[in-house]
Amino acid sequence: MHSPLDRIPVSIIIPNYNYEQFLGRAIDSALEQDHRNVEVVVVDDASTDASVAVIESYGDKIRPCLRRRNGGHGAAFNTGFEASTGAIILFLDADDYLYPNAVSEVLDEWDADVAQAQFRLHLVDEDQQIKDVFPPPEQPFDSGDVVPELLRKGRYRTTVTSGLAFDREALEPIMPMPESDFRQGADGYLATLAPLHGEVKSIDTCLGAYRIHGSNHSVFDEKLAERARWRMQHDFRRLEALSDRAAEIGLTMPPDAGLHDPVHLEERLASLCVDEPQHPVETDSRLGLA
Repeated sequence: MHSPLDRIPVSIIIPNYNYEQFLGRAIDSALEQDHRNVEVVVVDDASTDASVAVIESYGDKIRPCLRRRNGGHGAAFNTGFEASTGAIILFLDADDYLYPNAVSEVLDEWDADVAQAQFRLHLVDEDQQIKDVFPPPEQPFDSGDVVPELLRKGRYRTTVTSGLAFDREALEPIMPMPESDFRQGADGYLATLAPLHGEVKSIDTCLGAYRIHGSNHSVFDEKLAERARWRMQHDFRRLEALSDRAAEIGLTMPPDAGLHDPVHLEERLASLCVDEPQHPVETDSRLGLA
């Protein structure tokens, strides 16, 4: 006997750039979902490695979208979303993978008020050995109506690309995203704006794997200042997008929201202390940020 949930169409969108060594595992994990109604959209962002050959090897099992020019994370998200048809959308980074029950577990928790679901991921190495959990179990997710927290400080407790699922109706008013602003960190744009259009449902189970390796954006090694500056600038772009969308739907966001966010302040202080000449905010001081 089939459940009504079996009929819900789900799209898993895999944006890829030069991850031929990991891409097959991501695609396989999307195809192996135990939910019956899943389409797999794979976007290649003009890779220079053998990624296209990997994609072509799947034939009509997937929906390929081959971009002719590299546009970055946001551009690949836009391309995939436009090509997708699902009522529920998951974006899976090409170096990560989902467990077979990921979609069905998300749907079991879904209801009409949900704009976004979020779940934990196992942190794994290049060989898929589990090292930890992300976010850490002791760090609770924020759930329900997160808009007051979001407007107050521009952030709530959420996760990364591969641990998120979205209601299509929540994404349609905010897509396509500005591609030049979100060449990296497109998940931050979606997770910041989607909750303006519904509730956040949190699942404390690990439903996939977040791979940490030497070539992905999660690894900055000793480049603390560079990492801090990137996160600051990403925050500024997120907050601008949030303020604009909030105004469009009649909400007000304080102009100093970022200054109420301890994570943002920590990154600004790190940037200032480690490499003050390159710090992008001239008026910042150590005393003011501490």
